[in-house]
Amino acid sequence: MTIPTDIPNSRRDFFARTSDGILGAAMTYLLSRDFFGKSVLASETESHAAESRQAFNLQARQPHHEPQAKSVIQLFMNGGPSQMDLFDPKPELNRRDGKLFPGNVEEIGNQGTDDIGVMMGGRYQFDRHGESGMWMADVLPHTAAMADDLCLINSLWTDHPNHDNALYKIHSGRLFMGYPTLGSWTVYGLGTENQNLPAYVVLQDPLGPPKNGTRNWTAGFLPPLYQGTPLRPTGSPILNLKPKYEQPSAVTESAARLLSTLDELHRQKRPHAPELESRIESYGLAARMQLSATEALDLNRESKATHSLYGIGERWTDSYGRRCLLARRLVERGVRFVQIFMEEQPWDSHADLADNHRGACLRTDKPVAALLRDLKERGLLDSTLVVWGGEFGRTPTTQKSANGYSGRDHNMQAFTSWMAGGGIKGGTTYGQTDEFGHKVVENPVSVHDFHATILHQLGLHHEKLYFERSGLEERLTGVTPPRVVSEILS
Repeated sequence: MTIPTDIPNSRRDFFARTSDGILGAAMTYLLSRDFFGKSVLASETESHAAESRQAFNLQARQPHHEPQAKSVIQLFMNGGPSQMDLFDPKPELNRRDGKLFPGNVEEIGNQGTDDIGVMMGGRYQFDRHGESGMWMADVLPHTAAMADDLCLINSLWTDHPNHDNALYKIHSGRLFMGYPTLGSWTVYGLGTENQNLPAYVVLQDPLGPPKNGTRNWTAGFLPPLYQGTPLRPTGSPILNLKPKYEQPSAVTESAARLLSTLDELHRQKRPHAPELESRIESYGLAARMQLSATEALDLNRESKATHSLYGIGERWTDSYGRRCLLARRLVERGVRFVQIFMEEQPWDSHADLADNHRGACLRTDKPVAALLRDLKERGLLDSTLVVWGGEFGRTPTTQKSANGYSGRDHNMQAFTSWMAGGGIKGGTTYGQTDEFGHKVVENPVSVHDFHATILHQLGLHHEKLYFERSGLEERLTGVTPPRVVSEILS
């Protein structure tokens, strides 16, 4: 039997085939917004396409409002420094040293009640410093000398008592991996002033990477161009900066122009490929770094007096001092965001807290104070926001360990960080905890509040800084409105 071929399509056939086209168009629209934050439908104009491409570079961009700070140096103290031992003295806790916790021990931390010991008073002597009379422990003598430039925030709190999740939270504003970090959001919003150096630099410890590794400086779902660039902790910070052989500058410039032209031709045929954009930008940055990075990273250009100020060449402070000095040289040259990490978890004092924290302070106190002093003397502290702190605090009680009860457990309900420079009100102590330093009782500051305040000082509004993904306007500060802590701003 012959099947006729001239039968017209039924109405049902017509709409069935039309729905296929609509489905494809809808999928194209949604996927394009997921990956690129903009529509790539055929009706999109060339100007919109150009705007989309321009968004994924490191060119300096206008902030949302007048900024107080141009750059950030984050001194991250992995592991959770103890607030009541360093910055937040508690006389009542000291009086109850060795006694049972008077409340419900289930409120203490993330360990079983059998692992919770007794109340433990502060391990160090406290004194007031500067005209502000700021309290600080005697294991931080150099930082204490800069008290009138610091703002202590004693009322920070977070959402999780485990390192991994608390680290994700303090760096990316979320409890899980895969989200952009503060540094990535910053360079996404502002770009950088120096196109010959990375916008976001990570300085790791020679003793090893921090917990969570590269996830501490990931760009998450932002284009990979905005992730942190780690420099090598020993030897040359960046390998292969110098070409294998010298050639006339005219030849080098001609080759660079040709490569740029070829890149642009390749890019124009693929206008919506963020990974390609990032790769081209990264290769271009690598080429430009050959001209300026060697000079920027050469600490031998600094005077002996400066080396001495940072403790370079001294047994305990050499490593951290070098990274603090390098951070100053980087922001001095227009780098937007610098993070200095320590190894795995040096402040995680579940046992032998007195020796543990004393050792961490010995390594970092002098270099940190030197950084503040050096920035101030060079007129850079006003435009550089320096941030010190970890992912959470410690409990007022001891914790069972192999060495008995001599350390503290994790505490997500209260911890201390400090800021300096960048329009922050120096000599200020903000927020208050209970009589044991366990919980925040006055002026609480969430991690999202903390991030919103840092962004504000950089001229970025936390609601206006977003990236469209899966139909959502993703933000560093999430969907619950945070509060800029205006009381600590000058």
